[in-house]
Amino acid sequence: MAQRSPSETGKNAEDLFSNGLFCAESTVLAIAASQGVESEILPRAATGFCSGMARTCGTCGALSGAIMGLGLVLGRDNAEGSVERAYEAVGRLIRRFEEEFGSTNCMGILDCDLGTPEGQALFRENNLRELCTRITGRAAVIAAELLDEIEEKERREC
Repeated sequence: MAQRSPSETGKNAEDLFSNGLFCAESTVLAIAASQGVESEILPRAATGFCSGMARTCGTCGALSGAIMGLGLVLGRDNAEGSVERAYEAVGRLIRRFEEEFGSTNCMGILDCDLGTPEGQALFRENNLRELCTRITGRAAVIAAELLDEIEEKERREC
């Protein structure tokens, strides 16, 4: 069982983001911490996923970090392991995220191109960091809720 509730996991992600980490880094670290996992490798592995895949208007970094967090718990350890638990959870995460934010990519959510000086200025002028803070928290909450749901389902099946 998760050591932190989904709401605590989301708050932790928001705090990490507010203290200087970026979206994917904050989300994966918060989910990992909720599962009792600590590693200095996690933020490094997540850095390139931040800001819509390194400012390329790609997948939202908060969503990418949440996917990485699910993989930490549900991913396979070797080639013989099944991918099904992780794939199902990631699919559910993506659907919930898109329902809530209308898109899964950074450009679609923020309506600015972080890869340009104009887009970065728009990000600052419109204080979109506040929106990113909220999205980072919500991505962590959704992932933590999914982990709780999966754990509860598996407990009932035993």
